[in-house]
Amino acid sequence: MRILKDLFERNRMWAERLKRSDPDFFSKLARQQSPEYLWIGCSDSRVPANEIVDMLPGAIFVHRNIANVVNHSDLNCLSVIQYAVEVLRVKHIIVCGHYGCGGIRAAMEEMDHGLIDNWLQSVREIYRRHQDRIDLLGDEQERINLLCELNVAAQAANVCRSTVVQRAWRSGQPLAVHGWIYDIRDGILKDLDVCVTNPDEISRLLGI
Repeated sequence: MRILKDLFERNRMWAERLKRSDPDFFSKLARQQSPEYLWIGCSDSRVPANEIVDMLPGAIFVHRNIANVVNHSDLNCLSVIQYAVEVLRVKHIIVCGHYGCGGIRAAMEEMDHGLIDNWLQSVREIYRRHQDRIDLLGDEQERINLLCELNVAAQAANVCRSTVVQRAWRSGQPLAVHGWIYDIRDGILKDLDVCVTNPDEISRLLGI
């Protein structure tokens, strides 16, 4: 129980596969980190950032939490954004949710989930803001999926309004914020037509 031998063996075989395809892969990776993308996604184990877009280690800087929330009081997330933008100089920030998200479902339920209810408060506010539109849908899964999409748009807007991103845009740094969603049922990403490249475009996003 103390040593998960299977995982260590998997790690060894994975590293050997990469070295067979590129003997210098890890030595090059150790010298620098220069991803073009920051991925802010859900912690769900079925939504691994690199695998979804078929990229190797080093290509994407990743932050994940329950329901891909970007909260202006979350110093962890804000520190990730700052490092990605100001140090790594990423060109794209991708907020990626996924359909059928358990966190989104919990935010819609009238019941006590414990500590996570505090974390999901901002998602509940999005639900209340759009409740009339959401409740028009007869199917529960459709309602959850619509809130998943609305949550991505709202969290992308929070990224755009962060002081780090605002400062980057003022300085002329090329930076785009995107909103995507992933369908676990078929493994396909969907572009939610959320792409902001300057402060003037935020108002359109807030209207979603």
